[in-house]
Amino acid sequence: MKVIRFYILLIIGTLGFSVKAQQSPNTLNVFQDTLIKISARVVSAQSDAQKLDINGSFVKTLVEALKVSNSFSYPLDSLKNVSVIKSPDQAFRILSWYVLLENGTYRYYGAIQMNTKNGPLKLYPLIDQTENLGDPNVITNNQKWFGARYYEIVPVTSGNRLPYYILLGWKGNTQMTTKKVIDILSFDKDKLTFGAPVFDGKELKGKNRIIFEYAKSNAMTLKTDLKAGMIVFDHLASFDPEIKGKFEYYGSDGTFDGFKIIGGRLKLQEDIILNNDPNSSDELYADPKKNVKPIRKF
Repeated sequence: MKVIRFYILLIIGTLGFSVKAQQSPNTLNVFQDTLIKISARVVSAQSDAQKLDINGSFVKTLVEALKVSNSFSYPLDSLKNVSVIKSPDQAFRILSWYVLLENGTYRYYGAIQMNTKNGPLKLYPLIDQTENLGDPNVITNNQKWFGARYYEIVPVTSGNRLPYYILLGWKGNTQMTTKKVIDILSFDKDKLTFGAPVFDGKELKGKNRIIFEYAKSNAMTLKTDLKAGMIVFDHLASFDPEIKGKFEYYGSDGTFDGFKIIGGRLKLQEDIILNNDPNSSDELYADPKKNVKPIRKF
């Protein structure tokens, strides 16, 4: 009888766990739908005050969603305005987004959710203090965040030192310029830090983060390139050699630089050559050096 009773309790417990496991995605689906609606209201709001007030509701609802069991595994991929990226080692994920203001500037919002293995929610809110940072190169924390919408995380380990993470982010700036940023995130127990002097290269001594600024009408590449084995980016220069420091006149000059991770540090590599992976369209390309017409197969 005791054995039968044990199996009955085990089955009931398993069913209870199964129901709870099913409830989490369903609950998070409902939360996500609510967040999508709130997000649409932020975009359609008529004033900055309304946008920021509604975004406050978005933040509160998002935190409630993340309190749901197993939320770390829920992708939130229907929230198109929010970038959700996990670290490759699955230690944490970053949620980041922005609110576009009437004067063409941006206010950034975000949070870092730690992977607590189904334990209680461990969340670091990211408080955008861009306007209040007298020196954008200063080392900060989550309460004094140099806001950005992140899209890539690269972990770096070296020897016995604690790992750190390279963050690549987009940072809309003003009506005239856009920024992109390479920031450094590190953890020490329950504290996190943004920025670190890990960059080596010409004029990079003492740099804790790299900030690129260029004309809003232009685009800039900043990404990891597995084939090159480094973080690559467009080299920015002024359209007019006589105009320096006015970034609304800056854009790519057609060359690329990069950072290669060597010994746990980011070493600048200048004027690198990037080769695209071969594809079926290559045979249609006519190399002007050879003066040969491509063989067209239609």
